[in-house]
Amino acid sequence: MTRATAVRAVLAVAVLLVSVFITLTMSPRLGLDLQGGTRIVLQARDTATVEADRETTDRTLEVLRQRIDSLGVSEPTLTRSGEDRIIVELPDVQDPRQAAEVIGRTAQLTFHAVEGPGTEKPEEKTPDGKTPDGEPSDGKSPDGEPSDGKTPDPDTVPDPDRLTLPDEQGRLLALGEPRLSGAGVEDAKAAFDAQGGAGWAVSLEFRKGAGQDWKKLTGEAACHPAGDDRRRVAIVLDEKVISSPQVDPSVGCRAGLPSGATQITGSFSADEARDLALLVKGGALPVPVEIVEQRTVGPTLGAAAIDASAQAALIGAAATALFITVVYRLFGALAAVALGAYGVISYAALVALGVTLTLPGLAGFVLAIGMAVDANVLVFERAREECADRPKRSLRSALTTGFQKAWSAVADSNATTLIAAGLLFFLGSGPVKGFGVTLAIGVAASMFSALVIARALTEIAANSRFVGDHRNVNGIARPGAVRTWLVRKDPKLFRNPARWLVVSAALVAVAVAGIVVRGVDLGVEFTGGRLVEYSTSRPVDVETARDSIAAAGFGDAEVTTAGDGDLSVRTGKLDNDGEHALRTALAEEGGETTKVRDELIGPSLGDELRRNALIALGVAVAVQLAYLAVRFRWTFAVACVVAMAHDVILVVGAFAWLGRPVDGIFLAALLTVIGYSVNDSVVVFDRVRELWGANRRTPLDTIARRAVLQTVPRTVNTGMGALFILVALAVLGGDSLADFALALLIGIVVGTWSSVFTAVPGALALERSAKAPPPPAPGKGKGTPRGKARATRRDPLDNGARV
Repeated sequence: MTRATAVRAVLAVAVLLVSVFITLTMSPRLGLDLQGGTRIVLQARDTATVEADRETTDRTLEVLRQRIDSLGVSEPTLTRSGEDRIIVELPDVQDPRQAAEVIGRTAQLTFHAVEGPGTEKPEEKTPDGKTPDGEPSDGKSPDGEPSDGKTPDPDTVPDPDRLTLPDEQGRLLALGEPRLSGAGVEDAKAAFDAQGGAGWAVSLEFRKGAGQDWKKLTGEAACHPAGDDRRRVAIVLDEKVISSPQVDPSVGCRAGLPSGATQITGSFSADEARDLALLVKGGALPVPVEIVEQRTVGPTLGAAAIDASAQAALIGAAATALFITVVYRLFGALAAVALGAYGVISYAALVALGVTLTLPGLAGFVLAIGMAVDANVLVFERAREECADRPKRSLRSALTTGFQKAWSAVADSNATTLIAAGLLFFLGSGPVKGFGVTLAIGVAASMFSALVIARALTEIAANSRFVGDHRNVNGIARPGAVRTWLVRKDPKLFRNPARWLVVSAALVAVAVAGIVVRGVDLGVEFTGGRLVEYSTSRPVDVETARDSIAAAGFGDAEVTTAGDGDLSVRTGKLDNDGEHALRTALAEEGGETTKVRDELIGPSLGDELRRNALIALGVAVAVQLAYLAVRFRWTFAVACVVAMAHDVILVVGAFAWLGRPVDGIFLAALLTVIGYSVNDSVVVFDRVRELWGANRRTPLDTIARRAVLQTVPRTVNTGMGALFILVALAVLGGDSLADFALALLIGIVVGTWSSVFTAVPGALALERSAKAPPPPAPGKGKGTPRGKARATRRDPLDNGARV
């Protein structure tokens, strides 16, 4: 065993031990879509005097935290997102009506002087000059006198343009301008006044400056006689009078109430007093907020998703391990061991970093298992080539060269996947960000498992005389069946590359026809509205459910089946009370009705998410083009991007023809397809660059054919690993993951096609018009004398002795 192998082995064991310790002692943080609960996104809005910036949003968040804490929710989470958004996560909350009601009391708390009784706004007149209820529209009785028999005092008649609101008993009050805001409230407490006999009351304390304003306001109200509405002070929250107490008769005119001595009394129950104290104290929002997104997931759906993903991971990983063991024999079995180590390391990294594991993130973790074999396959195929070119070469030497020559393709392919993961994190929303994080961690862990763990295991095995002598055992000393068949057939793939471009163009035309004819079914995430999935105790067919919902006043609702007999209802604007009424209507036909999933997206957020999705795709194309242009010739970069656009259009077109929804999880799958497509193309062009540099006089179409035939075994074997996982997800994942897996299945198939039959023919067509010289031969470049190659790296088993 060489020193390098020993170092890799020790490092692998150390990382594995730490990972196992983390796995056994720490638990993952589950997102609400896995553990069940409600997630609410609030958008802070500017007012005439206050801008919704980072500072005011932070202060708003703290006020909302007090409100949420009053609900008794277990471990609620409130975080600021960006400059002016607040994300509220409420675990185990299935009916968000109470939470939304408490959060939704979002207007600024204000204190007003009462200017007198309020009057109704002028009502629409009938042709005879009366209101619809038959009364004269001027507020007088039929004989011309005031309807209440009293002549109003001109000094007490309020301005009809002033704010008029009903008090707690429903009587209208005319209110003056706001004299004090909720920001001046220091504290509000509910207490039982047993000594004074007032029962439950609410004590108020104001900040220093606000206390003087309060004293002045109550002093002015005290100048009016007891029983007069003008002796009252109205406390208004969200255009609703939550309390309008009279100033006590003992308070003299202009004297007012000091801050610490203010107490609101009334016939309060304990709950009413606590609610009033909460509203007064927690209603002081610096800026108003609006619910732009609300998602509720039942606990059974999250548990089912975890179980399904675990089964898919086990079955898919077992199938992948079995496949690479059959293809690469002993070395394949060692790669399967490294694959298991990858799973432990990536899971431990997710837990140790405190990453919140969401449903798309869980799917990304499972998918990365299938993609983690890519680096091993690249290395093993290069080692097979070395053994085929030099049959007498030692197994250890061939393996070492395979790692060296595969490094460029491994680095470039993983870099493109990391770019896709970064775009998912920075441009995605909600759970999709979790998918980006999981994918990035998976890429890093797969690199470690392939280049450290798998390399250490295979190098130790290669040093064994038994493994080296028995070529049928090690798995790389003989070419594989696919490579043997291709070498024997030697198909002339690119004799006429234009025909492949015509086929690709025809496929794109079919996809575009689907988009135009059938249209893209944008999910509620991109259109706004509400999507609710219900489970009923008795079977209910779609027509019966649609009739019941229409009879309840929701005639525009779209009803479809979902999952195992569940019902999915999609509507436009629907508040929480409306959703409760809709569920009640379904319960009349289906018995006990349970909400499985609930998504509410505001129209402004839907427009934003749709715009961000297009930006994400545009940025993905631009970033991948820039990276490829740096790493390869511009002709190769453009051909890769054309193939990538080809794949995106085909996946979207397939979903259009199938009538499947396009939502945020689909966007995550689409960006992953982009990374996978570029990954495949990079491997092919990396080999084209290598062969062309070594054979500068050989026609490019011949070079391209050789490169494709040499990389097809890698493409097939890697694709099979991912397909095993995706098929398991599609079959076992249920509705939550079926569309995600379907999009990736289509993407892998068309990505494999386009990397060979779109990207390569496109590059050949572009090279015919390009004037750039072929790439330099291997070992030549800047700083090397012309005609002399750099010294090649010596075989690690060659001590330099010659006879």
